Amino acid sequence: MIKQFFDNLLGYFSADLAMDLGTANTLIYIKGKGIVLNESSVVAVNSDGQSIEAVGIEAKRMFGRTHSKLETIRPMKDGVIADFDITNRMITYFITKTLKQHRFIKPRIVVGVPTCITQVEKKAVIDSALMAGVREVHLVEEPMAAAIGVGIPVHKAEGNMVVDIGGGTSDVAVTSLSAIAYGESVRLAGDEIDEAIVRYMRLNHHLNIGVFEGERVKMEVGSAYPIEEELTTEVKGLNVQTGVPTSTVVNDEEIREAMKEPLSTIITVIIRALEKTPPELSADIHSNGIYLTGGGALIRGLDKLIEERTTLKVYIPNDPLLSIVNGVGAVLDNYEDMKKVCIS
Repeated sequence: MIKQFFDNLLGYFSADLAMDLGTANTLIYIKGKGIVLNESSVVAVNSDGQSIEAVGIEAKRMFGRTHSKLETIRPMKDGVIADFDITNRMITYFITKTLKQHRFIKPRIVVGVPTCITQVEKKAVIDSALMAGVREVHLVEEPMAAAIGVGIPVHKAEGNMVVDIGGGTSDVAVTSLSAIAYGESVRLAGDEIDEAIVRYMRLNHHLNIGVFEGERVKMEVGSAYPIEEELTTEVKGLNVQTGVPTSTVVNDEEIREAMKEPLSTIITVIIRALEKTPPELSADIHSNGIYLTGGGALIRGLDKLIEERTTLKVYIPNDPLLSIVNGVGAVLDNYEDMKKVCIS
Protein backbone atom coordinates (compact mmCIF):
# COMPACT_ATOMS: atom_id res chain seq x y z
CA MET A 1 0.00 0.00 0.00
CA ILE A 2 2.81 2.38 0.95
CA LYS A 3 4.81 1.32 -2.11
CA GLN A 4 1.83 1.94 -4.40
CA PHE A 5 1.31 5.40 -2.86
CA PHE A 6 5.00 6.20 -3.34
CA ASP A 7 4.90 4.95 -6.96
CA ASN A 8 1.82 7.05 -7.67
CA LEU A 9 3.50 10.08 -6.15
CA LEU A 10 6.61 9.57 -8.27
CA GLY A 11 4.44 9.04 -11.34
CA TYR A 12 2.65 12.32 -10.67
CA PHE A 13 5.86 14.36 -10.63
CA SER A 14 7.78 12.44 -13.34
CA ALA A 15 7.00 11.98 -17.02
CA ASP A 16 6.82 8.20 -17.41
CA LEU A 17 7.53 6.97 -20.91
CA ALA A 18 7.20 3.99 -23.24
CA MET A 19 9.74 3.03 -25.88
CA ASP A 20 9.81 0.98 -29.05
CA LEU A 21 13.55 0.29 -29.17
CA GLY A 22 13.80 -0.96 -32.72
CA THR A 23 16.62 -2.06 -35.00
CA ALA A 24 15.74 0.62 -37.55
CA ASN A 25 13.91 3.26 -35.50
CA THR A 26 13.36 4.24 -31.88
CA LEU A 27 10.01 5.74 -30.88
CA ILE A 28 9.15 7.26 -27.49
CA TYR A 29 5.71 7.85 -26.01
CA ILE A 30 5.23 10.10 -22.96
CA LYS A 31 2.25 9.60 -20.71
CA GLY A 32 -0.27 12.34 -21.34
CA LYS A 33 1.52 13.64 -24.46
CA GLY A 34 1.59 10.74 -26.91
CA ILE A 35 4.44 10.00 -29.34
CA VAL A 36 7.13 12.66 -28.93
CA LEU A 37 10.10 11.08 -30.72
CA ASN A 38 10.61 9.00 -33.86
CA GLU A 39 14.31 8.73 -34.77
CA SER A 40 16.61 6.32 -36.60
CA SER A 41 18.56 3.94 -34.33
CA VAL A 42 21.90 5.17 -35.64
CA VAL A 43 24.81 6.82 -33.80
CA ALA A 44 27.83 8.66 -35.26
CA VAL A 45 30.90 8.26 -33.02
CA ASN A 46 34.41 9.67 -33.25
CA SER A 47 37.22 7.16 -33.78
CA ASP A 48 38.31 7.59 -30.15
CA GLY A 49 34.97 6.03 -29.16
CA GLN A 50 34.42 8.71 -26.53
CA SER A 51 32.53 11.56 -28.16
CA ILE A 52 29.27 11.28 -30.10
CA GLU A 53 28.83 13.53 -33.12
CA ALA A 54 25.19 12.77 -33.97
CA VAL A 55 22.29 10.50 -33.04
CA GLY A 56 19.13 9.52 -34.89
CA ILE A 57 18.07 11.01 -38.22
CA GLU A 58 21.17 13.25 -38.43
CA ALA A 59 23.46 10.24 -37.90
CA LYS A 60 21.53 8.22 -40.53
CA ARG A 61 22.27 10.96 -43.10
CA MET A 62 25.98 10.41 -42.38
CA PHE A 63 25.81 6.61 -42.79
CA GLY A 64 28.38 5.47 -45.37
CA ARG A 65 29.54 9.06 -45.91
CA THR A 66 31.95 9.45 -42.98
CA HIS A 67 35.73 9.94 -42.95
CA SER A 68 38.34 7.82 -41.15
CA LYS A 69 37.89 9.67 -37.85
CA LEU A 70 34.11 9.18 -37.73
CA GLU A 71 32.07 5.97 -37.65
CA THR A 72 28.32 5.47 -37.94
CA ILE A 73 26.98 2.57 -35.87
CA ARG A 74 23.62 0.80 -35.71
CA PRO A 75 23.86 -0.50 -32.11
CA MET A 76 20.70 -2.63 -32.42
CA LYS A 77 20.88 -5.82 -34.48
CA ASP A 78 18.11 -8.35 -35.01
CA GLY A 79 15.92 -6.44 -32.55
CA VAL A 80 18.38 -6.68 -29.63
CA ILE A 81 21.38 -4.79 -28.30
CA ALA A 82 24.56 -5.54 -30.26
CA ASP A 83 26.68 -2.71 -28.80
CA PHE A 84 25.79 -2.14 -25.14
CA ASP A 85 27.79 1.06 -24.61
CA ILE A 86 26.53 2.83 -27.75
CA THR A 87 22.94 1.69 -27.13
CA ASN A 88 23.11 3.06 -23.60
CA ARG A 89 24.34 6.40 -24.87
CA MET A 90 21.70 6.46 -27.59
CA ILE A 91 18.90 5.74 -25.10
CA THR A 92 20.29 8.38 -22.72
CA TYR A 93 20.35 10.92 -25.56
CA PHE A 94 16.75 10.18 -26.58
CA ILE A 95 15.44 10.23 -22.99
CA THR A 96 17.27 13.50 -22.23
CA LYS A 97 15.93 15.01 -25.46
CA THR A 98 12.33 14.11 -24.62
CA LEU A 99 12.37 14.81 -20.85
CA LYS A 100 14.24 18.12 -20.63
CA GLN A 101 11.82 19.60 -18.11
CA HIS A 102 11.31 16.42 -16.04
CA ARG A 103 14.84 15.33 -15.16
CA PHE A 104 14.56 15.93 -11.41
CA ILE A 105 12.65 12.66 -10.87
CA LYS A 106 13.58 9.44 -12.66
CA PRO A 107 10.79 8.14 -14.93
CA ARG A 108 9.32 4.66 -15.27
CA ILE A 109 9.68 3.07 -18.71
CA VAL A 110 7.89 0.32 -20.64
CA VAL A 111 9.96 -1.16 -23.50
CA GLY A 112 8.89 -3.41 -26.36
CA VAL A 113 11.22 -6.39 -27.02
CA PRO A 114 11.17 -9.30 -29.54
CA THR A 115 9.58 -12.63 -28.62
CA CYS A 116 12.87 -14.45 -29.24
CA ILE A 117 14.86 -12.34 -26.75
CA THR A 118 17.06 -14.31 -24.33
CA GLN A 119 17.48 -13.68 -20.59
CA VAL A 120 20.90 -12.15 -21.24
CA GLU A 121 19.43 -9.83 -23.88
CA LYS A 122 16.56 -8.87 -21.54
CA LYS A 123 19.11 -7.95 -18.87
CA ALA A 124 21.02 -5.85 -21.40
CA VAL A 125 17.87 -3.85 -22.23
CA ILE A 126 16.99 -3.37 -18.54
CA ASP A 127 20.56 -2.41 -17.53
CA SER A 128 20.86 -0.01 -20.45
CA ALA A 129 17.60 1.74 -19.53
CA LEU A 130 18.55 1.95 -15.83
CA MET A 131 21.95 3.42 -16.72
CA ALA A 132 20.14 5.97 -18.91
CA GLY A 133 18.43 7.29 -15.77
CA VAL A 134 15.06 5.57 -15.33
CA ARG A 135 13.86 4.21 -11.99
CA GLU A 136 11.84 1.21 -13.15
CA VAL A 137 11.85 -0.91 -16.34
CA HIS A 138 9.05 -3.13 -17.64
CA LEU A 139 9.28 -5.25 -20.80
CA VAL A 140 6.45 -6.18 -23.16
CA GLU A 141 6.87 -8.58 -26.06
CA GLU A 142 6.51 -6.68 -29.32
CA PRO A 143 3.66 -8.71 -30.88
CA MET A 144 1.67 -8.30 -27.64
CA ALA A 145 2.35 -4.55 -27.73
CA ALA A 146 1.36 -4.47 -31.41
CA ALA A 147 -1.88 -6.34 -30.61
CA ILE A 148 -2.74 -3.77 -27.94
CA GLY A 149 -1.72 -0.96 -30.29
CA VAL A 150 -4.19 -2.04 -32.99
CA GLY A 151 -7.03 -2.39 -30.48
CA ILE A 152 -7.22 -6.16 -30.01
CA PRO A 153 -8.89 -7.07 -26.67
CA VAL A 154 -5.95 -9.16 -25.47
CA HIS A 155 -7.50 -9.79 -22.02
CA LYS A 156 -10.31 -11.91 -23.50
CA ALA A 157 -10.25 -15.72 -23.81
CA GLU A 158 -10.03 -15.35 -27.56
CA GLY A 159 -7.25 -16.10 -30.03
CA ASN A 160 -5.86 -13.33 -32.22
CA MET A 161 -2.80 -13.64 -34.44
CA VAL A 162 -0.40 -10.75 -34.88
CA VAL A 163 2.50 -10.71 -37.33
CA ASP A 164 4.94 -7.90 -36.62
CA ILE A 165 7.67 -7.41 -39.26
CA GLY A 166 10.19 -4.90 -37.97
CA GLY A 167 13.72 -4.00 -38.98
CA GLY A 168 15.56 -6.89 -37.30
CA THR A 169 12.95 -9.48 -36.34
CA SER A 170 9.62 -10.84 -37.54
CA ASP A 171 7.41 -11.89 -34.63
CA VAL A 172 4.36 -14.12 -34.99
CA ALA A 173 2.14 -14.51 -31.93
CA VAL A 174 -1.29 -15.73 -30.90
CA THR A 175 -2.61 -13.73 -27.95
CA SER A 176 -5.22 -14.81 -25.41
CA LEU A 177 -5.97 -13.90 -21.76
CA SER A 178 -3.29 -11.15 -21.57
CA ALA A 179 -0.50 -13.51 -22.66
CA ILE A 180 1.05 -15.04 -25.74
CA ALA A 181 -0.47 -18.51 -26.15
CA TYR A 182 1.93 -19.35 -28.94
CA GLY A 183 4.79 -17.24 -30.24
CA GLU A 184 7.56 -17.64 -32.76
CA SER A 185 10.22 -15.24 -33.91
CA VAL A 186 12.75 -15.20 -36.71
CA ARG A 187 15.68 -12.79 -36.87
CA LEU A 188 14.91 -11.90 -40.45
CA ALA A 189 12.90 -8.82 -41.37
CA GLY A 190 13.29 -5.43 -43.05
CA ASP A 191 17.09 -5.31 -42.85
CA GLU A 192 17.46 -8.72 -44.48
CA ILE A 193 15.03 -7.69 -47.24
CA ASP A 194 17.16 -4.55 -47.87
CA GLU A 195 20.31 -6.69 -48.00
CA ALA A 196 18.61 -9.09 -50.43
CA ILE A 197 18.03 -6.12 -52.76
CA VAL A 198 21.70 -5.09 -52.37
CA ARG A 199 22.79 -8.63 -53.32
CA TYR A 200 20.41 -8.73 -56.29
CA MET A 201 21.73 -5.43 -57.67
CA ARG A 202 25.31 -6.66 -57.39
CA LEU A 203 24.64 -10.04 -59.02
CA ASN A 204 22.25 -8.95 -61.77
CA HIS A 205 23.32 -5.37 -62.51
CA HIS A 206 26.95 -5.42 -61.28
CA LEU A 207 26.03 -2.42 -59.15
CA ASN A 208 27.30 -2.05 -55.61
CA ILE A 209 24.79 -0.05 -53.52
CA GLY A 210 24.43 0.78 -49.84
CA VAL A 211 21.85 -0.79 -47.52
CA PHE A 212 19.90 2.48 -47.20
CA GLU A 213 19.72 2.73 -51.01
CA GLY A 214 18.31 -0.81 -50.92
CA GLU A 215 15.74 0.35 -48.35
CA ARG A 216 14.76 3.29 -50.58
CA VAL A 217 14.29 0.98 -53.58
CA LYS A 218 12.14 -1.36 -51.45
CA MET A 219 9.93 1.52 -50.37
CA GLU A 220 9.59 3.02 -53.86
CA VAL A 221 9.02 -0.03 -56.06
CA GLY A 222 9.06 -3.09 -53.80
CA SER A 223 6.06 -5.42 -53.86
CA ALA A 224 5.33 -8.94 -52.64
CA TYR A 225 2.49 -9.56 -55.11
CA PRO A 226 2.11 -8.60 -58.80
CA ILE A 227 0.68 -5.11 -59.23
CA GLU A 228 -1.33 -3.62 -62.09
CA GLU A 229 0.85 -0.62 -62.94
CA GLU A 230 4.60 -1.06 -63.42
CA LEU A 231 6.80 0.89 -61.01
CA THR A 232 10.36 1.93 -61.81
CA THR A 233 13.15 3.77 -60.02
CA GLU A 234 16.72 4.84 -60.76
CA VAL A 235 19.32 3.09 -58.59
CA LYS A 236 22.73 4.71 -58.13
CA GLY A 237 25.90 2.99 -57.04
CA LEU A 238 29.37 1.79 -58.04
CA ASN A 239 29.81 -0.44 -61.08
CA VAL A 240 31.87 -3.37 -59.76
CA GLN A 241 33.30 -4.12 -63.22
CA THR A 242 34.50 -0.64 -64.17
CA GLY A 243 34.90 0.90 -60.71
CA VAL A 244 32.98 3.98 -61.89
CA PRO A 245 29.83 5.44 -60.23
CA THR A 246 26.80 4.76 -62.41
CA SER A 247 23.05 4.18 -62.30
CA THR A 248 20.45 1.85 -63.72
CA VAL A 249 16.66 1.65 -63.77
CA VAL A 250 14.86 -1.28 -62.12
CA ASN A 251 11.17 -2.18 -61.99
CA ASP A 252 8.87 -3.74 -59.41
CA GLU A 253 9.12 -7.22 -60.97
CA GLU A 254 12.90 -7.31 -60.45
CA ILE A 255 12.68 -6.13 -56.85
CA ARG A 256 9.86 -8.60 -56.17
CA GLU A 257 12.22 -11.36 -57.30
CA ALA A 258 14.96 -9.92 -55.05
CA MET A 259 12.68 -9.97 -52.01
CA LYS A 260 11.15 -13.38 -52.72
CA GLU A 261 13.40 -15.51 -50.49
CA PRO A 262 13.19 -13.50 -47.22
CA LEU A 263 9.43 -12.99 -47.63
CA SER A 264 8.96 -16.73 -48.24
CA THR A 265 10.83 -17.46 -44.99
CA ILE A 266 8.55 -15.09 -43.04
CA ILE A 267 5.42 -16.70 -44.53
CA THR A 268 6.78 -20.16 -43.64
CA VAL A 269 7.04 -19.00 -40.00
CA ILE A 270 3.42 -17.78 -40.12
CA ILE A 271 2.18 -21.11 -41.51
CA ARG A 272 4.20 -23.04 -38.91
CA ALA A 273 2.67 -20.93 -36.14
CA LEU A 274 -0.83 -21.65 -37.49
CA GLU A 275 -0.07 -25.37 -37.53
CA LYS A 276 1.05 -25.34 -33.91
CA THR A 277 -1.85 -23.25 -32.57
CA PRO A 278 -4.42 -25.19 -30.46
CA PRO A 279 -7.73 -25.95 -32.27
CA GLU A 280 -9.90 -23.60 -30.17
CA LEU A 281 -7.57 -20.66 -30.83
CA SER A 282 -7.33 -21.66 -34.50
CA ALA A 283 -11.10 -21.34 -34.79
CA ASP A 284 -10.88 -17.80 -33.37
CA ILE A 285 -8.12 -16.87 -35.83
CA HIS A 286 -10.25 -18.20 -38.69
CA SER A 287 -12.97 -15.75 -37.63
CA ASN A 288 -10.73 -12.81 -36.67
CA GLY A 289 -8.03 -13.07 -39.35
CA ILE A 290 -4.39 -12.01 -39.07
CA TYR A 291 -3.18 -8.54 -38.09
CA LEU A 292 -0.05 -7.38 -39.94
CA THR A 293 2.03 -4.65 -38.27
CA GLY A 294 5.50 -3.10 -38.40
CA GLY A 295 7.36 -1.60 -41.35
CA GLY A 296 7.00 -4.84 -43.31
CA ALA A 297 3.24 -4.28 -43.46
CA LEU A 298 3.94 -1.37 -45.83
CA ILE A 299 5.35 -3.67 -48.53
CA ARG A 300 2.85 -3.58 -51.37
CA GLY A 301 0.77 -6.72 -51.70
CA LEU A 302 2.26 -8.56 -48.72
CA ASP A 303 -1.21 -8.87 -47.20
CA LYS A 304 -2.48 -10.44 -50.45
CA LEU A 305 0.43 -12.89 -50.54
CA ILE A 306 -0.22 -13.99 -46.95
CA GLU A 307 -3.95 -14.30 -47.67
CA GLU A 308 -3.19 -16.47 -50.70
CA ARG A 309 -0.85 -18.76 -48.74
CA THR A 310 -2.99 -19.06 -45.58
CA THR A 311 -6.56 -18.51 -46.92
CA LEU A 312 -7.11 -16.15 -43.97
CA LYS A 313 -8.10 -12.48 -44.09
CA VAL A 314 -5.19 -10.11 -43.33
CA TYR A 315 -5.77 -6.69 -41.74
CA ILE A 316 -3.30 -3.79 -41.76
CA PRO A 317 -3.86 -0.90 -39.28
CA ASN A 318 -3.82 2.73 -40.47
CA ASP A 319 -0.22 3.29 -39.36
CA PRO A 320 1.46 -0.09 -38.80
CA LEU A 321 4.79 1.54 -37.91
CA LEU A 322 3.23 2.97 -34.74
CA SER A 323 1.49 -0.21 -33.52
CA ILE A 324 4.17 -1.21 -30.98
CA VAL A 325 4.75 2.26 -29.53
CA ASN A 326 0.99 2.79 -29.27
CA GLY A 327 0.74 -0.57 -27.48
CA VAL A 328 3.51 0.07 -24.94
CA GLY A 329 2.02 3.54 -24.47
CA ALA A 330 -1.37 1.99 -23.64
CA VAL A 331 0.33 -0.31 -21.10
CA LEU A 332 1.99 2.74 -19.53
CA ASP A 333 -1.26 4.72 -19.40
CA ASN A 334 -3.17 1.86 -17.74
CA TYR A 335 -0.34 0.06 -15.98
CA GLU A 336 -2.34 -1.40 -13.06
CA ASP A 337 -4.89 -2.95 -15.45
CA MET A 338 -2.34 -3.97 -18.08
CA LYS A 339 0.66 -5.13 -16.04
CA LYS A 340 -0.24 -8.78 -16.73
CA VAL A 341 1.10 -8.39 -20.26
CA CYS A 342 4.60 -7.45 -18.99
CA ILE A 343 7.26 -10.16 -18.96
CA SER A 344 9.47 -8.64 -16.25
